[in-house]
Amino acid sequence: MKVSHTYELLESPAAQRLGQFVREHDRLWQNTMPSFGQFEHDLHKQMVELEQEVLAAELARYDVDAQQIEVEGVRYHPVWVDTETYLTAAGEVQVERHLYRPAGHNAKSICPLELRVGIVDGYWTPRAARQGAWVIAQLTPGDTEALFVELGSMSPSRSTLDRLPRELSRRWETKREIWEAALRAQETVPEVTASVAVSLDGVMVAMKDKAAERVAKHAEAGKHASGPAGRQEAACGTVSLYDAEGERLQTIRYGRMPESKKVTLQAQLQGEIEALSALRPDLRRVHLADGAETNWERLAEIEAALGLPPEGLVKIVDFYHGCDHLKNGCDAIWGESTPRSRAEFLRLKTFLKEEDGGADRIIRTFKHHASRTTGNRQQRLQTELTYFRNQRPRMNYPEYLRQHLPIASGVVEAACKTLVTQRLKCSGMAWSIAGGQAILTFRSLIQSERWSLAWNLLAADFRQTITIVKPSAATQFQNSFATRVVVAPVTQHDTEDYQALPLAA
Repeated sequence: MKVSHTYELLESPAAQRLGQFVREHDRLWQNTMPSFGQFEHDLHKQMVELEQEVLAAELARYDVDAQQIEVEGVRYHPVWVDTETYLTAAGEVQVERHLYRPAGHNAKSICPLELRVGIVDGYWTPRAARQGAWVIAQLTPGDTEALFVELGSMSPSRSTLDRLPRELSRRWETKREIWEAALRAQETVPEVTASVAVSLDGVMVAMKDKAAERVAKHAEAGKHASGPAGRQEAACGTVSLYDAEGERLQTIRYGRMPESKKVTLQAQLQGEIEALSALRPDLRRVHLADGAETNWERLAEIEAALGLPPEGLVKIVDFYHGCDHLKNGCDAIWGESTPRSRAEFLRLKTFLKEEDGGADRIIRTFKHHASRTTGNRQQRLQTELTYFRNQRPRMNYPEYLRQHLPIASGVVEAACKTLVTQRLKCSGMAWSIAGGQAILTFRSLIQSERWSLAWNLLAADFRQTITIVKPSAATQFQNSFATRVVVAPVTQHDTEDYQALPLAA
């Protein structure tokens, strides 16, 4: 097969079948009123077949027939010609292509067509891969497979869908730092931005290796495993911009699978603040998290690495986590959810949020009652008293509100839910680090509105320049004459009757 330069669309078999379909449908109106639903389905099927033919012919034009080519400084010689199946956004097509190999017995062959097009994982065309990756980031492989069948164009298998994000993520992780910097370089800071808030949190995820350990323990004689399969903490981080009135403008979200001290997440959050500070050094920096000391340690490490002026930083513990501890203390003093406890909680909550020194008043109240309480109630109250003493420097809520700074960490908690929980914690799921990270990476990019820019970087990495060192004899003979190529597509949906397929529960 030679590189094609022309394609007679109206002469293609699919175009002729489409014309025949329209003519036959017109004749139906002479005797009866046909079903519009069936017509819509059948027309789509005909259009998909036509799209497959056009795409197959276009793919064939990227093939190279030469005596010698060069890729990244390495010379390759032709070894054979075969037919390969590729998945386009319209479905599978078959294309004849040339394969090349460098000198050496065990050298790996390459396909110029795939390198010039940017075929993903030896199967997906760029648009098909983008669509597949986007959907698999939202749905399970089973639901994704059902969705594509319902849409009636491409229909990748469940196992193929499961492999796709892993291959893309492997590429992304290799150049992650460079590409994340490239994404930031293309973004600007809204003029009205006054502050930037950094938050991090975590959510427990079932891990495959931990599940295997539990099964092994259960199999040991005389031992019984209890509780769910082993879990580890996946980490989420957010960087949010706020205007002078405290309205959130935009948020960058990151999700990472379990990792010691969250080092990758720290580096990502640090990179965001560095980029923002370079553009707007006047921005107030807010560290906003719950009371977990490990989160504050990670935030402190990020701040230390930045080396920015300390007067631009404000540390705030999430107001609603503080309220949870306040309620626990009130219940320890006045009884679990009693009318008196509820009333005192609302009164002290108002003081905490609106009155200067509100946290000090709560500390005095808890201290007073702790000295007059014994047993379990005293222990519970002492726990909450310790919490408020430790968090007191981060609880100046009236002052934060006067400065229109955020006081709630709901953004990062929502990230934990939407990035991790909704996709990685479905019934029966357990994850490897690589498999889970593939999903989190793409969900993070999508939710941060960076998907299109990120995909451009990723897709370009699958393309390579092919240099023809020595053309084939046939190509030299033909010179400027073009060969018309019509490649028969692989039609995937041949059912006569259309039936809706619901997504798997």
